[in-house]
Amino acid sequence: MSILGRIHSLESFGTVDGPGIRFVVFMQGCPLRCQFCHNPDTWDVLKGTEYTPTQLFEEIVKYKSYMEFSGGGVTFTGGEPLLQAEFILEVSKLCKMRGITVTIDTSGFVWNDTVKEVLEYTDIVLLDIKNYDPLIYETVTGVSLTPTLKLLDYLREKDINTWVRYVLVPQLTDNLDSVKKLSAHLNNYPNVSKIELLGFHKMGEYKWKELGLEYKLADTLEPSRDLMQEVKNIFESNGKKVSANV
Repeated sequence: MSILGRIHSLESFGTVDGPGIRFVVFMQGCPLRCQFCHNPDTWDVLKGTEYTPTQLFEEIVKYKSYMEFSGGGVTFTGGEPLLQAEFILEVSKLCKMRGITVTIDTSGFVWNDTVKEVLEYTDIVLLDIKNYDPLIYETVTGVSLTPTLKLLDYLREKDINTWVRYVLVPQLTDNLDSVKKLSAHLNNYPNVSKIELLGFHKMGEYKWKELGLEYKLADTLEPSRDLMQEVKNIFESNGKKVSANV
């Protein structure tokens, strides 16, 4: 019997989840409860549409020419895609056989032998580090920071190309001392080729209301251009390439 994956949605011409033109797979299910999540409708692992690995691959491969032309590939995101690591492993094997690169966008919270095997077929990991202060991280996400930092170490050990993503939220993740510590910590990871600084936005606020969830950041403003630039400068001070909407 084939493994089934539960998928929230598919995006055929994504440009913000890795290099080039990407086929983006939003997987269903997430163990984190991030206060600034713009996809809370992906949290429930029992929702979504079921696919077999072959059915999903047949959708992905339709766009292979666009991926090749642009240096793109497929990105698994969510939710937390590694909750469904067995399914992603099978799809990734099919992709690699056809020369399609694989990117995983993950919080790093899920860790098991199947995840290790998935990483053998992964070209880029987009690692979301919500904050470097363990207490603030748990406040933001509801879970511990420790698994994420352990994955970061493993990615260095295996020399897997990693982009670190940091969402800047005023009054929540804009603690500059913590940002400086994270920047210094990342200096120890030559496999981290890029830091993506993402400004907080409220485009997903309506989803919280539709789901009957309390949105704690209703009064939070988007980060100012000056704050974005200040944090960008901190990350760049340790020699890392940084992209930011500044």
